[in-house]
Amino acid sequence: RHYGAIIKGVTVRILLGCFLSALGLVAAAGQAPAPFPAQQRPPGDPGVIARGNALYSLYCRSCHGVDLRGGDLGGPNLLRSPIVLNDRAGESVGPVIRDGRVPQGGGTAMPPLVLPDNDMKAVAEYLHSVVFTAQPQGAPPVGAKVELNLLVGNARAGARYFQSECAACHSPTGDLAGIATRSESTEQLQNSWVVGRRLAGPPTDTVRRTVRATVVLAGGERISGRLVRLDDFVVSVTTDAGEYRSFTRRAAVPRVVSIDVQDPLAAHRALWPKLSNKNMHDVTAYLATLK
Repeated sequence: RHYGAIIKGVTVRILLGCFLSALGLVAAAGQAPAPFPAQQRPPGDPGVIARGNALYSLYCRSCHGVDLRGGDLGGPNLLRSPIVLNDRAGESVGPVIRDGRVPQGGGTAMPPLVLPDNDMKAVAEYLHSVVFTAQPQGAPPVGAKVELNLLVGNARAGARYFQSECAACHSPTGDLAGIATRSESTEQLQNSWVVGRRLAGPPTDTVRRTVRATVVLAGGERISGRLVRLDDFVVSVTTDAGEYRSFTRRAAVPRVVSIDVQDPLAAHRALWPKLSNKNMHDVTAYLATLK
């Protein structure tokens, strides 16, 4: 009789647990899950996030920007990176930090970083904390999808602006011929010419988008190649022969005397402070006619 009461009590608890679990599944089924793991959980340990923030500022900010949206050296926007959004605990972010990346079709390469596993996970945790905090920003309002017409500029005015500001480097019958058909949307077309990436030339034209640098050492030696990294501490290039050269900029032997950076997109960056909304929309309307 005693054992029977125990078995009966265990059975009741099991059935009750199953019932509550079923209720939980029903409740969860009524809510659509967030599309990415980074948006499914709140930020982690504040101490780990703080350490990740310090590491990010030291190693990553010059390329990916203080707000993760891309920096001066051409690193991609991490807020929309599939690697970051699909990462849970550093299993995707860590290998990229450890091994580096060479983007296909040109662009800025990411050098490998030798960091302990805990530091790489701390960087990942910091990235997740920023993504989680920023996820409501810029989100569309709840309701039916609204189709926006971004071709609101004057194409003729855009052609005149293009002739005065852009024709020295670009041609509507040369590198920009068919640019409208190479863009999936008006938004992509507008973003691409303003930033000066990807669509400013054929997909195989990597020279137009490659940042190069010449490093001059105290002994007079000049090392030229594709710029890999440039910050207050280190300058690194890959020479045309494929050799990776890296130099410390402070109290080092050999001493770096000067660094000459040749950035094909420098004119685009100089244009940003004086580019008005009207100019931007007008030029986009003009480029949309180049099919």
